[in-house]
Amino acid sequence: MSVDSPPGDSPFRSERTARDEARQFVLPLVVRIERDAPPARTDALETAARAVLMMLGDERSVGDGEWAQVMRDWQDARIRKVVRRARGAEWRRAEALDGITVSGKTAQVRVFPPVPLDGWPKDLARLQVSGTDLDDPEPPVDADTSAPVLWLNPELDMSAGKAMAQAGHGAQLAWWDLPQDERTAWQDAGFPLAVRSADPTRWDELTASGLPLVRDAGFTEIAPGSATVVAEHPALRT
Repeated sequence: MSVDSPPGDSPFRSERTARDEARQFVLPLVVRIERDAPPARTDALETAARAVLMMLGDERSVGDGEWAQVMRDWQDARIRKVVRRARGAEWRRAEALDGITVSGKTAQVRVFPPVPLDGWPKDLARLQVSGTDLDDPEPPVDADTSAPVLWLNPELDMSAGKAMAQAGHGAQLAWWDLPQDERTAWQDAGFPLAVRSADPTRWDELTASGLPLVRDAGFTEIAPGSATVVAEHPALRT
């Protein structure tokens, strides 16, 4: 399977498939959370989604690039993403590892090439998954729907770390569904996007719209098969 094409069956499905017998890989993301300056929640979610897109679109991730094989291995199995937190010296050690740092207005997220589920680098394995309960100091402004929007299920209560991973899933599904010229245009623009909680009255409409829909495998926090994100890219609207 090409690294920038979707697999033949959903990598997010809850039912076991043949891909579950393959070695499992995970895409690590680390969010910087300093005690005195934590990022805003929405900005962290948007920055994580852009970080996933930066990894997918990076020249090292495709063709004969140095990350291409491990990206193929990751995308040939379940598309797992795990968000950990770091501060101070932890963040500096994470930055020293091969990866890409993406900055938002208040958030910094570093994404790394996929690693085996049981083979995390020591400096990432020691980082905590819990503790990513972030807040927005002010309610986010309405999303500009002329740009891509990742709509979160308003009925689910997810930690910021979990929601960051789900936003990354949604961005990845949108990337897979786009034709190459639209991918290039999105990448050249710097991957503009918004992450917002959907209006409860519109959620059913969104999930039935045919837009890319993430259904969580249920490894953490929420029930298997839960619909978490709908990715609304202008080029994918019917």
